[in-house]
Amino acid sequence: MRQPLGPVLVVVPTYDERDNLARILARLHAAVPAAHVLVVDDASPDGTGRIADGLAAADERVHVLHRSEKTGLGAAYVAGFAWAREHGYDVVVEMDADGSHAPEQLPRLLAALEDADLALGSRWIPGGEVVNWPATRKLLSRGGNAYTRIALGLPLRDATGGYRAYRRAVLDSLPLGEVASQGYCFQVDLAWQTWKAGWTVVEVPITFVERERGQSKMSRSIVLEALWRVSWWGLRHGRSHSPTPVRGE
Repeated sequence: MRQPLGPVLVVVPTYDERDNLARILARLHAAVPAAHVLVVDDASPDGTGRIADGLAAADERVHVLHRSEKTGLGAAYVAGFAWAREHGYDVVVEMDADGSHAPEQLPRLLAALEDADLALGSRWIPGGEVVNWPATRKLLSRGGNAYTRIALGLPLRDATGGYRAYRRAVLDSLPLGEVASQGYCFQVDLAWQTWKAGWTVVEVPITFVERERGQSKMSRSIVLEALWRVSWWGLRHGRSHSPTPVRGE
C-alpha cells in the first residue's frame, strides 16, 4: 500500500524567463495553494534570478537555488531533486517556467500519483493535445517517442515530456549522480530507469501550449543528443522488460 502524499515541491528551472516567472508562479499557487516552488536559476543574464529572489522574499512557499552557469536542463533538475530530498519533500514535480505546462493541470497529476509512483503529463495519449506547434515539431516529437519505444521497449507514448510528478522514493532509488543526459534525453533517461526498476508509471493527458514570451530552448544539439543516447542505450542494454505496466488515463 502506498504512503499518502506529503509535501509537494515544484522544481522550475529558469534561464532568461523574467517575463514568465511571476505569472507562472501566481497560476501555480492559485491551482495548488499548498505547493512549494524551487526556482533553479542558471545565472540568467536577464535578471530572472533577482526576480525569483524577490518572489521568495514575499512568499515563504517560494525558494531559489542559484547556479553559477548554464549547464543544461538535466543538471538543473538533478540539483533541484537533491534540494527536495534535503528539505524533506515527499512529491517532486518537474514544470517549465514558460507557461507550456499549465499549472491548472497539476491537480490531475497529483491525483494520479495516489495510485502510482510517477505521473507523466502526456501530449500523445487520448485527451492530450498540443497547441501552437507547427506540423514539423509535432512530427519530431511523435517520431522521437516512437523511436524510443522501439529502441528501449519503453511503453510510453510521451517519454520526452517534461511535466511530471515523482514520489520521492523513486528519486531516492535512482543513481541521479550518474545522470549525464540533458534536454529531452534527460526525461527519457529518468522515465526509462523508473520503469525498469519496477515502479508504477501512469500517463495523464495534458494540453501543452507553446510559449508566448521568450525563446524556445529547443536546439539541434538537444535532438542529436537524444538520438545517439537512446540508440546507445538500446544497443547496450537491449529492449527492456518490466512486470510493471504503464497506465494511461
